[in-house]
Amino acid sequence: MLKIKNLHVSVDGTVILKGVDLEILNGQIHAIMGPNGAGKSTLSKVLAGDPAYEVLSGEVLLDGVNILELDPEERAHLGLFIGFQYPVEIPGISNLQFLLAAYNAKRETPVSEEAFKELLMGKLELLEMKPEFIERNLNEGFSGGEKKRNEILQMAVLDPKVAILDETDSGLDIDAMRVVACGVKRLFTPEKGLLLITHYQRLLDYIRPHFVHVMIDGQIITSGGPELAQELETKGYDWLQQVKA
Repeated sequence: MLKIKNLHVSVDGTVILKGVDLEILNGQIHAIMGPNGAGKSTLSKVLAGDPAYEVLSGEVLLDGVNILELDPEERAHLGLFIGFQYPVEIPGISNLQFLLAAYNAKRETPVSEEAFKELLMGKLELLEMKPEFIERNLNEGFSGGEKKRNEILQMAVLDPKVAILDETDSGLDIDAMRVVACGVKRLFTPEKGLLLITHYQRLLDYIRPHFVHVMIDGQIITSGGPELAQELETKGYDWLQQVKA
């Protein structure tokens, strides 16, 4: 579904990604781990289409289409979803307004607000969220946990083929992480692909990946199964950095 081929990326003249290769097939959950500054969040921003980053070479194929040639909204329409580490607050626009606009942007025939509300209530119930949540302004005054749950609600509504979740566990307490992780698992199906970007193994206790990749200095230096995340929890990243050196 998603294939990243020899991706090199720079920002402000500094090369951050130095030849990233990754392939996600239907029904697979992948996790990328690594220390601060490794390039993990850069990868998610490049996939989203952030214009601050310059792609020097490489391809990113979604169902065979090179999305690096597409605008961010075109990537979303193809089925890519990005959950950001720091979701943006937008005062004056309610969750309902935002989600309805995003949902209709993917449809040839727009649905009414009344029909959309009915669909949305089912998603709220699935994610154990209160109905009044949708009347609040987008992320305005939300706690860290509420912002991340809101990201998962957006994912539920947009129903992407491939979801990239960038440090969804950042700033969450144990209870909030459990709720968010359970929501993600309920939405995941064998037709979808999922990439989790995280510092810590704790999120992977809730969402068990098929593959774990370690990124250091802009490159994926090793890959393995879920046991690799547990090994990193015990040993840290220093031993891998020494191997790379």
